[in-house]
Amino acid sequence: MYSLNRSCFMSNTSITGSSSPFSNYQRRRLPAKVVALSTANRDHSNGSVLLDTRSGTTTLQEMRDGYAEVVDPKSGVTGGVQDVYGEDTATEDQPVTPWAVSVASGYSLLRDPHHNKGLAFNEKERDSHYLCGLLPPTVVSQEIQVKKMMHNIRNYQVPLQRYMAMMDLQERNQRLFYKLLMDNVEELLPIVYTPTVGEACQKYGSIFNRPQGLFISLKEKGKILEVLRNWPEKNIQVIVVTDGERILGLGDLGCQGMGIPVGKLSLYTALGGVRPSACLPITIDVGTNNEELLNDEFYIGLRQKRANGQEYAELLHEFMTAVKQNYGEKILVQFEDFANHNAFNLLEKYGTTHLVFNDDIQGTASVVLAGLISAMKFAGGSLADHTFLFLGAGEAGTGIAELIALEISKQTNIPVEETRKKVWLVDSKGLIVSSRAESLQHFKRPWAHEHEPVTELVDAVNKIKPTVLIGTSGQGKTFTKEVVEAMSALNEKPIILALSNPTSQSECTAEEAYTWSQGRAIFASGSPFESVEYEGKVHVPGQANNAYIFPGFGLGLIMSGTIRVHDDMLLVAAEALAAQVSQENFDKGLIYPPFKNIRKISAHIAAKVAAKSYELGLATRLPPPKDLVKYAESCMYSPSYRTYR
Repeated sequence: MYSLNRSCFMSNTSITGSSSPFSNYQRRRLPAKVVALSTANRDHSNGSVLLDTRSGTTTLQEMRDGYAEVVDPKSGVTGGVQDVYGEDTATEDQPVTPWAVSVASGYSLLRDPHHNKGLAFNEKERDSHYLCGLLPPTVVSQEIQVKKMMHNIRNYQVPLQRYMAMMDLQERNQRLFYKLLMDNVEELLPIVYTPTVGEACQKYGSIFNRPQGLFISLKEKGKILEVLRNWPEKNIQVIVVTDGERILGLGDLGCQGMGIPVGKLSLYTALGGVRPSACLPITIDVGTNNEELLNDEFYIGLRQKRANGQEYAELLHEFMTAVKQNYGEKILVQFEDFANHNAFNLLEKYGTTHLVFNDDIQGTASVVLAGLISAMKFAGGSLADHTFLFLGAGEAGTGIAELIALEISKQTNIPVEETRKKVWLVDSKGLIVSSRAESLQHFKRPWAHEHEPVTELVDAVNKIKPTVLIGTSGQGKTFTKEVVEAMSALNEKPIILALSNPTSQSECTAEEAYTWSQGRAIFASGSPFESVEYEGKVHVPGQANNAYIFPGFGLGLIMSGTIRVHDDMLLVAAEALAAQVSQENFDKGLIYPPFKNIRKISAHIAAKVAAKSYELGLATRLPPPKDLVKYAESCMYSPSYRTYR
């Protein structure tokens, strides 16, 4: 028997208590090569860990199963997931050990993205971890590394090259990647997320170097649980999963949709503070109907037509069952970029049995509702005083419409069936009206109101007379000059939200909206646009970016141990975001706060979501913290380098 002194794992937590990485693991067999990290201290006094190394026959499967069971229900940092590396229980000025199965050192340490610091390793660390000679002699700070990386990234003229440089950094030095992203979030967000991530997905097969998540295909049917256990991190808190059928406004990109889960989870960490090791990107590959990809020699997915029906449903059900079995009741599964029919079906089917969230339906709805609440400052009145017209009746459009109706119902105590009548939708066949009800998909039927058929958007504007025009169609240039001028003729301050991504699919540009409305429009878009000067006045367009909502929303669910998502949580998230818009922001014409304050914003959203979860009886982490905002901030991952002993 060997003894591992507790100082090797954490600085101030009892190794024999519930926070110990081995509290549920002490009697398991490990390979004989796993020995004391500090062989000078082999006594079995209180605070040491006993490992049975008499047998060296432990299999990889036993090791995997052992780690999967290391779960601490009392962890105060992550809502129930153990601090395996001891990093979260130590303060930033306390040294930690770069622990994996053994101490990372030498060349392997430089190749470990979790612990690599590059030239920031100090002389003592280089000596104790066998790095001497493997690095140039100079020692630089993380701040200098950030400055250097930003200089290099800005030298790239092509956005995709900047994206690839960021992904390469994430695979080399994880903490530097998140430090860089957090310190330059407004500049780099369009690179790691929309719009550049759309192009990255289109070319993912060509730029693919090494996997950043799990690929689960039809070939793995019947053994998905085993595949999940192949992922090296065992204490997962949030999964972002896509099947690649509807990537942004770009359509079916099949397996190459992996860029979306990877990008979303980068933002969960950078903006919401969820630990990188707790995040798992997954792509479900059931084929693709994109002929161009099927004929592309660099395509990395299954070369077959997309599966559907029972075969698809069985694979997804096995996946959802395996996720819950492997990670427990409180694992958050975020569905991303599924086609409309599957998106609604999955949310309805698993919303009552799993902790699931669809960012396209629910996240988009919450961020848009926040913008509309803020816009009332300019347009006047309350939401109930306005009429809303959508171009696009898919998962985003109907999701936003429903949340608007729920918020109006909440404010006025009018039944939601009545408040829905304030919202009108136009799809590819024209205005959704009651005479079309029989032929409509189920998620469109609540919006089929009494009215004569109307086929053209401009005619719908003139007849419905909306005060708010929202685009979720995925079709660029559909808010024409005629449409914007019609909105401006009806309203002194027309609210125009062109939300489709990426930029090429936006219903109109910021310049078009401000110019055609003679500078009177209250405008926001899904992808970023530059400021516009019109008749001597500078207009700063807002960006209704889901990244305002889902990182803080997810953090709120995780830190409270929530087991189900409720619509009221989406409403309070929207209200919390709207409350972060300052008078200074309003003076600039903004309906969203600047992204530079995103971690503060996420903490407030997380606090409101957690508070609502406790109110609804859906939170399991008891008792609730007294100050939820401070608790949210304390839970957030820090990308600052740690000192290694």
